[in-house]
Amino acid sequence: MDSTHSEEFLIHEFPNGLTLLGQPMENVSSAALTISVPCGSAHDPDGAEGAASVASEWLLRGAGERNSRELNDALDALGVQHNESVHSEHMHLSAAQLGRNLHDVLDIYADILQAPRLQDESFDPCRALIRQDLQSLDDEPARKCNYLLREKFFPYPLGRLAYGRSESLEAMTPAGVRQHVRRHFNPVGTVMAVAGNFQWKPLRELVEKRFGDWSGPAQAKPSVTPGSGGETHIEKDSAQTHLALAYKAPTCDEKEYYPIRLAETVLSRGMGSRLFTEVREKRGLVYHISASYVCLKDHAGMFLYAGSRPDLAQQTFDVTLGELDRLGKDITPEELDRAKTQLRSMLVMQGASTTSRAGTLASDWYHLGRLRTLAEVSRSIQAVTREEVLDSCRTFPPEHLSILTVGPQPLKKES
Repeated sequence: MDSTHSEEFLIHEFPNGLTLLGQPMENVSSAALTISVPCGSAHDPDGAEGAASVASEWLLRGAGERNSRELNDALDALGVQHNESVHSEHMHLSAAQLGRNLHDVLDIYADILQAPRLQDESFDPCRALIRQDLQSLDDEPARKCNYLLREKFFPYPLGRLAYGRSESLEAMTPAGVRQHVRRHFNPVGTVMAVAGNFQWKPLRELVEKRFGDWSGPAQAKPSVTPGSGGETHIEKDSAQTHLALAYKAPTCDEKEYYPIRLAETVLSRGMGSRLFTEVREKRGLVYHISASYVCLKDHAGMFLYAGSRPDLAQQTFDVTLGELDRLGKDITPEELDRAKTQLRSMLVMQGASTTSRAGTLASDWYHLGRLRTLAEVSRSIQAVTREEVLDSCRTFPPEHLSILTVGPQPLKKES
């Protein structure tokens, strides 16, 4: 099935379940590729948490006729800037290069996806890298705090930490991870998105030639159980108390999505945002405080983080909750106009990057089942009224909070 949603987007769904998305971009010389494979951390086998992260390293240690050194030399020779990352339900393989090298790069990724070597002797170094990533969180308490909160907030295993646990990494075997990759690396549900300087017909023909015979069954979605939520305190004798909290927000396909993103911007984007002004500037309670919207396929949340001195932590908590409560009561026209400008500017600047556009294509297809132009997004943001922002905050109030604190003393939340 082949279709064109607009002159900007090109879509081809292959019989084996692979979807190819394209967005040609004028006046750029690069082409970016994002491959989204349904092999995220939520699919890790129980007892082998972290398998997808280990696999994301292992895939680049030789594929097809190339050993590890030859594979990386081939990517370097083509000027590829590549990245591998593991999210809740997908592993993302991304590559950015000159448009004229795209076809050669795709040839290499055909081997990485369909014929990775996954040899026993290269397994331990990959596992060691993920173990280092896990251990490094102890030196980044803010990041660790947010990861732990995601595990509490989202249904299990959707919020699972991608790095796994020390015990699961230690128990992991090459045979087990190899079997996991071969089970989940198949075309059904895999999305390949390309943005930048390329020709659609030759690209589609190449993908059909190199990936058309790829086969495998669809994988079931992981069964989920509700997140534990509630309040958790991790006692730590430290010079700073770390506070993270989250509450339910609309998903990307709900009508409140754009209003809640504008509310997030009013709350925490720029030096004029409410959290920055009220918590940092006026009271000097924190050096850093922020709010961010996080969306999975069927679940979304507003996440906040603040780091404060222990003697100021309770006041930081109280003022932050007060600002969340105030958000649903009043937003000035000036705040809304500034938020619209900031959010639209951020999206336009991201849209100038072929890497960002390829990633957005894959994300839109997964979350919405369609693709959005920057013009559509900009219009949708501009059309939001003050009343819609306030209504969205009331529909998704800061209730049933998931709260995580790390520091000398727990914090008290008034009933």
